[in-house]
Amino acid sequence: MVEVVVSVTKKGQATIPKKMRRKYGIKDKVVLIDEDEKGILLKPLPSPYDEIGSLKGYFAGKTAKDLLRESRKEEFESEKKRFKNA
Repeated sequence: MVEVVVSVTKKGQATIPKKMRRKYGIKDKVVLIDEDEKGILLKPLPSPYDEIGSLKGYFAGKTAKDLLRESRKEEFESEKKRFKNA
């Protein structure tokens, strides 16, 4: 673990060293501050664009239309049973 000393301004602003910003991909991003009994930890938040395609493994070979059709079919069957019992 690398420790770096940085100054904090009166407004609470601290500069993350360039080497660390590059290493963790922090550029015009929001950073999460995690606090525990030891202190604070800054974590870069992933961009929503970084998550594009992250669910492909769960829905392999199916289009959005296929998934919607399956979902609606399940809903239709459920509603059909509910009205049948009413």
